[in-house]
Amino acid sequence: QVQIEESGGGLVQPGGSLRLSCRASGSIVSIETMAWYRQAPGNQRDFVALVRTNGISDYSEYADSAKGRFTISRDDNKNAAYLQMNSLKPGDTAVYYCYVDVLTIGTRQSTPFWGQGAQVTVSS
Repeated sequence: QVQIEESGGGLVQPGGSLRLSCRASGSIVSIETMAWYRQAPGNQRDFVALVRTNGISDYSEYADSAKGRFTISRDDNKNAAYLQMNSLKPGDTAVYYCYVDVLTIGTRQSTPFWGQGAQVTVSS
């Protein structure tokens, strides 16, 4: 029905940058919210950033740990979201999950979908 594909994870040195991509495909009418979460080993899944649209303008929100270093963006023509991560720290090491709130064809309520996760490792 809806597929979420993530890409862009990898190994980077402290202070480096990575860009994660997330693209939704399938029976999509619209996407209100696109977000990123992360989960480090032994920890719960934590919110990182979201971008929400009302069709006219976008609203972004960040976790305190991401403010000033990460930037979330979206391309509605591609049903895609991106997370630009700069000044990465070892504490950013985690599996990053894309979250998409999708209104699908034939429904009246949005349904949440998750990506498969992308490993980000920050290490020297």
